Amino acid sequence: MDTLEQPDLTRYAALLPDTGEPGFGVYVHWPFCAAKCPYCDFNSHVRHQPVDQERFTAAFLKEMATVRQLSGPKTVTSVFLGGGTPSLMNPSTVSAILDGIGKHWHMPDGIEITMEANPSSVEAERFRGYRAAGVNRVSLGVQALNDRDLKFLGRLHDVADALKAIKLAREIFPRMSFDLIYARPNQTVDEWDRELKEAISYAVDHLSLYQLTIEEGTPFYGLHKAGKLVVPDGDQSALLYEATQEITAREGLPAYEVSNHARPGAESRHNLTYWRYGDYAGIGPGAHGRLTRGSMKIATATERRPEGWLELVERDGHGMLDQEQLGYEEQADELLLMGLRLKEGVDLARWQQLSGRDPDPKREEFLLEHGFIERIGNSRLRCTPSGMLILDSVVADLAC
Repeated sequence: MDTLEQPDLTRYAALLPDTGEPGFGVYVHWPFCAAKCPYCDFNSHVRHQPVDQERFTAAFLKEMATVRQLSGPKTVTSVFLGGGTPSLMNPSTVSAILDGIGKHWHMPDGIEITMEANPSSVEAERFRGYRAAGVNRVSLGVQALNDRDLKFLGRLHDVADALKAIKLAREIFPRMSFDLIYARPNQTVDEWDRELKEAISYAVDHLSLYQLTIEEGTPFYGLHKAGKLVVPDGDQSALLYEATQEITAREGLPAYEVSNHARPGAESRHNLTYWRYGDYAGIGPGAHGRLTRGSMKIATATERRPEGWLELVERDGHGMLDQEQLGYEEQADELLLMGLRLKEGVDLARWQQLSGRDPDPKREEFLLEHGFIERIGNSRLRCTPSGMLILDSVVADLAC
């Protein structure tokens, strides 16, 4: 396949730069999809009748008003429209949602505003409508660059659709990213090497590269349990992961998080807010949030069923089922869990302030000696590439 013409990267300067601070994000969840992928355990739902977008828009705005009361005045540093498939929304719906965010919080010009999109639902007119509404970054769920694996993954698009969507996104939006899933059945390192290099030739500045995981409750889980779906074992998955890191670094898109790769300065601002343990408002069915009030952080979670959430919002002004106050130790654990995913690592002073202690010297020494973690001066701690392969174990050791 021919590579796409490389665009002028100077236009990306229009977006505000990363300050290194966690920031405050707003996440809006559109829960509807045209079809449910067999590997997906996200809160997504298929409806065979048209969704009442005006009614859902009114509910999003109503829930925003309630969350604004919890958060207090904030300056928004990023917005993320996720799902589901947000590119099934009308541009007028997106415009009304972004206007609502600007009404309830301060939203400066030039912040990152991302929308997830599936190649099968991409139309040039809709993309231009989203751009006119204020979206300046699109994240495409490409997932594979061969038709056989796209069919296996249950995607509604083929490679031709994906390349058309990538081309449109590059023409219309200042920033563009797309996702790929690897560690697919029978996938070799050489095959992934070729596919990843092809992806990088199409990518502008960002790629999200996820290993296929078998999640309970999905169709793939039942097939895997019955022995009808075999995924690469731990050793093969590690080889694929290591190849991913090597290739992306060599091609100028190094990992800045365990599964995310970007040209320097093009990292996802919104996802950095999560990983740096900043605050974010979660709006919509199944959305989660973290909001600081005084010295406490509140974890919010809303009703997952779209129609159930809608009824709650219309009755109570919000669809939140849970508002849990997180203690200092819980916050410290979450900070560690999120921050160690990042190449920049964890701010030790912040972790010590929350946890009230230093890392256990014996556990830290063990992890240092085995090359799983490293210090960055005296202020930060991060996982090494080897540590990233056993990230959950490293976090568990340090959190004890």
